[in-house]
Amino acid sequence: MGENVLIIGASGDIGLAIADQLASEGYQLLLHYNKNRKRIDDFKNMLEKECLLTVIQANLSNDEEIKKLLNQLVFPVDYIIFASGAAHYGLFQDTKEQVMDDMLTLHVKAPWMITQYLLPTMIQKNTGKIIVITSLWGDIGASNEVVYSTVKGAQNSFVKALAKEIAPSGISVNAISPGYIETKMNNHLADDEKAALISEIPINRAGLPSEVAHTVRFLLDQRSSYIQGEIINMNGAWK
Repeated sequence: MGENVLIIGASGDIGLAIADQLASEGYQLLLHYNKNRKRIDDFKNMLEKECLLTVIQANLSNDEEIKKLLNQLVFPVDYIIFASGAAHYGLFQDTKEQVMDDMLTLHVKAPWMITQYLLPTMIQKNTGKIIVITSLWGDIGASNEVVYSTVKGAQNSFVKALAKEIAPSGISVNAISPGYIETKMNNHLADDEKAALISEIPINRAGLPSEVAHTVRFLLDQRSSYIQGEIINMNGAWK
C-alpha cells in the first residue's frame, strides 16, 4: 500500500473529495472530523478496509481537543493535509472575542501544534509533505469576513516561512488557495447572490471540490517536490 496521509477536516466537501481521490490512488488514510460522523461513516463503507487506518473526532477550536487528537495519532504520518475550517460572516466591530479565539485556534494554532508534533519524525526520515487549504481571502481580504481573511492570511505566511525552514530536511510545504468553490460553506448565499459571484469569474462557473483534490494529488507526487512554499491559486482567474 501507499503512504499514510492525515487529512484534517475530512468530513467537509473539500476534505472528503481529497480523501476519495487519495484512496483511489492507494494512499492509506487517517481521517479527522469534528461534527459530521455520518458522512465519514458513509465514506468508510465505500472504502477498501486497508485504505483506512483510523478516524479521529476532535473540535480543533479547543486546545484540549487538539491534544486529544495528537494522543490518538498512533500510526506514522507521511503527509498532512489541512482542509478544515469555518467561516465567520459579520461586521468586524460586532465580532465577539470568543469567535476570534476560536477562529485563531482552529485555523492557526491547530496547524501549528499538529505540524510541530509530526515534524520530528518527518525530519528524521528526511521526507514528508504538508499541504494547507487556505483561501483567496487570505491574500486579498473580504469585507464582512475580516477574521476569516486574517487567519487564512496567517496560514499563507505559515506555509511560506515553514517551507524555507524545513526544505533542507526534504519536506515540502505548500498551500492551495481556492476562490469560489461549490461547497456547503457557501450555502448562506441566495441563488441570485451565487449567480452574481459567478458572473464575475472569467471561467463562468464555481470550482469543484474534486478539482482541489486533484491539485492536492499533484502536490503529493514526488515529481512536484521542487515546488516549495507556494500558494497555488484556484479561482478561475477571478481576483
